[in-house]
Amino acid sequence: MKLHSDKAHEVIAEVEKAVIGKNDCVQKVMMAILCAGHILLEDIPGVGKTTLALAFSRALNLKAKRLTFTPDVLPADLTGFTMYRKETGTFAYQPGALMCNLFLGDEINRTSPKTQSALLEVMEEQQVSVDGNTYPVPRPFIVIATQNPAGSAGTQMLPESQLDRFMVCLHMGYPDLEEEIAIMKGRIARNTLEDVVPVLNGPQLLKLQEEVRGIFIHDRVYRYIGELIGATRNHDLLELGISPRGTLALTRMAQASAYLSQRDYVLPKDVQAIFADVCVHRLRISSRARISRVSAASVAEEILKTVPAPSVRG
Repeated sequence: MKLHSDKAHEVIAEVEKAVIGKNDCVQKVMMAILCAGHILLEDIPGVGKTTLALAFSRALNLKAKRLTFTPDVLPADLTGFTMYRKETGTFAYQPGALMCNLFLGDEINRTSPKTQSALLEVMEEQQVSVDGNTYPVPRPFIVIATQNPAGSAGTQMLPESQLDRFMVCLHMGYPDLEEEIAIMKGRIARNTLEDVVPVLNGPQLLKLQEEVRGIFIHDRVYRYIGELIGATRNHDLLELGISPRGTLALTRMAQASAYLSQRDYVLPKDVQAIFADVCVHRLRISSRARISRVSAASVAEEILKTVPAPSVRG
């Protein structure tokens, strides 16, 4: 099978014009997009979460909409609403912010649970329901949401059901000294987002997503993924393990990892590279783990070390 992963690398190169020093995070966002998955960026303010999302929307040339979540944002702002038209005597649907290819939701944990839940159907079923009618969103459709875990005032924690719908949860972190200097030099004179040029469009992205779905996975790798997932469900420090939706997310992300590595088959190292990003936000640690100050990330790391990887040549 002929792969066109070079186009994905062109997108990454464009995004990195605006997002400096976060190559690993940029690549994993690209992987999730290649899997038609949704991305949660969880980090402190000012590290470039919104810039990252906007850079991807420009490089992919997708119709993008942005909404900053506040307590007064209503579900209808997302899904749309029906309006009576006096001139025709009929009700017409007025699209909401979700009617786009790439939806950027800023500070998703600062709105009400009712508004948060309005995202559930569209993230899973690619459609919105308004007054008994369903309306499909355009394809491709991707949600990139951000939240700040540092401040708790006025926030509503996302429930497990919504966290599970995000394919990955990524953290950008502070830049190092050299990256900070590069950011200052790049941003003082101009807006680096303006340097990002489109290299793909919606139909081309759909073709790349189809190629990723065709990446071969050996039965031994399937079993390895299953054993990793099973270890999260039976761990004595975890109250909640990985759901079947999480299993599919891990499998698809492994395919995308192989795709970016110019391979048409998955290796165990592809699974290992993205295991934490796919799984940690889906895990809920036990009270014993909290008392012992054991994090979900450390449990995931331990599982990776204890579950033996199969031997697959490649």
